[in-house]
Amino acid sequence: QVQLVESGGGLVQPGGSLRLSCAASGSIFRINNMDWYRQGPGKQRELVASITRGGTTNYADSVKGRFTISRDNAKNTVYLQMNSLKPEDTAVYYCNAEIYTTIGTGYYWGQGTQVTVSS
Repeated sequence: QVQLVESGGGLVQPGGSLRLSCAASGSIFRINNMDWYRQGPGKQRELVASITRGGTTNYADSVKGRFTISRDNAKNTVYLQMNSLKPEDTAVYYCNAEIYTTIGTGYYWGQGTQVTVSS
């Protein structure tokens, strides 16, 4: 059994910052790619940022220069530092990871954490 648990969401004013964390636990051999997605009100879920095990990153155009994804392989944790937040960043943020376990490889999702950007 593998679990991904996100934390760090909340209410922040425009221009503010938040740091999201997502920790994986369970029978994990190795974690490859780790990603952050978000789903805003009335919108489809979209990829925000991704990071390989080796640290190569990729970002959606809408967050480039404002968000930074990082990971700690020893802690099986991925982070998303979000700066200069805008109201349009309001969404539920989900982490996703490709994880090798005792029963094979699979993609796992966290439960989501709400980020609200509002004055």
